[in-house]
Amino acid sequence: MINPHRTLLIAAACLATSVGAVSAQDEAQWTPVSQAPDLSIYERMRKDSGLREFKAVGLIAMPPEVVRRVLDDVDEYPNFMPYVTESRVLERDSKSRVSYQRVSPPIVGDRDYTIRVQFETRHLPGGAECYCNRWQTANDLGPTPKAGVTRVKVTEGSWRLEPTSDGRQTRATYCIYSDSGASLPAYIVNAASKSAIPKLFEAVRKQARLKKYSAAR
Repeated sequence: MINPHRTLLIAAACLATSVGAVSAQDEAQWTPVSQAPDLSIYERMRKDSGLREFKAVGLIAMPPEVVRRVLDDVDEYPNFMPYVTESRVLERDSKSRVSYQRVSPPIVGDRDYTIRVQFETRHLPGGAECYCNRWQTANDLGPTPKAGVTRVKVTEGSWRLEPTSDGRQTRATYCIYSDSGASLPAYIVNAASKSAIPKLFEAVRKQARLKKYSAAR
């Protein structure tokens, strides 16, 4: 049986130590836009922008360390991540990686970016671990812009992977804000961002079931 008290303690510990953890006031700004038993999506406006930042919280039926391996398998993204057509690691160390990605979502067209992802692992009581990744744009570290591909000016976000009380599932929190600087109406960009989130979670859930990620322990 799931122990609600222990689950809350784990979540609190992850929040307190995660990269880019937000205050209670920040959390209160989120507005629910879609809620289901396995995935809830929230949004909030960004200052000086018509674009929205999105947050999604969902369960993935694999342990956090397995989900972390899926998210770290950057070279494999074109084979399972929605809209990703090119993805590669440019540099990596124990605390971060720099990677380039090109995506081809509907409506908004091809776009690309380079990001730096910072890693953090929190060791919890009982031997469990909480994994936190946070990324920001690092286009200066990647390839030059390509003709016909919109260079994303700003993309930032995070994944937080918390174990459930039995440790066999992951409570994943995903945040994303992106601004390509292209002359598209904000409502189109916002709709595209929101519609991609359920596809993203479903892709990660499906990929995490592959044996190679569990066998990597």
